[in-house]
Amino acid sequence: MVIDFHSHIFPEKIASRTIEKLEGIAHVKAFSNGKEEGLLSSMEAAGVDVSLVLPVVTKPEQFASVSHFAAQLNEAYQGRRPRLFSLGGIHPESADYKEKLRAIRDMGLRGIKLHPDYQETYFDDVRYMRILDYASELGLISVIHAGVDIGFPEHVHCTPQMARRVLDEVAPQNMVLAHYGGFGMWEDVEELLAGRDVYFDTAYTLGFLEDEVFLRILKKHGADKVLFATDSPWSGQRESLDHLMQLPICPEDRDKILWRNAERLLQG
Repeated sequence: MVIDFHSHIFPEKIASRTIEKLEGIAHVKAFSNGKEEGLLSSMEAAGVDVSLVLPVVTKPEQFASVSHFAAQLNEAYQGRRPRLFSLGGIHPESADYKEKLRAIRDMGLRGIKLHPDYQETYFDDVRYMRILDYASELGLISVIHAGVDIGFPEHVHCTPQMARRVLDEVAPQNMVLAHYGGFGMWEDVEELLAGRDVYFDTAYTLGFLEDEVFLRILKKHGADKVLFATDSPWSGQRESLDHLMQLPICPEDRDKILWRNAERLLQG
């Protein structure tokens, strides 16, 4: 069993131009075409059973369309393998955030994705804290882009210091800091976040972070709080899985990372 806890697809009509635009901004080459069928082909080649799709609401008015897309996707893949499973999203400028979070729960979506860089809001902003606090109350998962975004490297909206403040002040439940706690800021992740009550996913980390550092953080943080993830299409699912499998991790901990932790979170 393999669950990829962090992947992206785009609606058919905008997928090609969105991938082309993001490739140009980040100076990387996507591993698939960013479409539903591209992710499914990647999953079949890699042996991934479930991919969690994480949409980003970049403007408050996108809430309805993003939620509808996510709910439709989940209905279409109910009971199928390989399976796509989408979270919802919310923008920090949404004044009616409680109503929107309840709507996400009522649509059967298991949580939300927040991207402080794309949403141009610092992660320790009170608006995010309110959202995370109420999402916790509703039992929702919150997945956060953490650390440097390679498309906007000059300005980081979610540093380990900000994440630590949120953990200290809000103590959100079922929160996931993507990119192993903070892309490109792993020294601070190890010092400030490892061992805290928060999940790390491995999106765009395996093969980019030195194995020694990856394993050191894993030892301090604990395998119970780490989720296999790729950031597909920006990292290859097969390549990321192969990299994890060759690391000196005991079978029990590897199973936790590959699927057990994710299954526990997604089942609620």
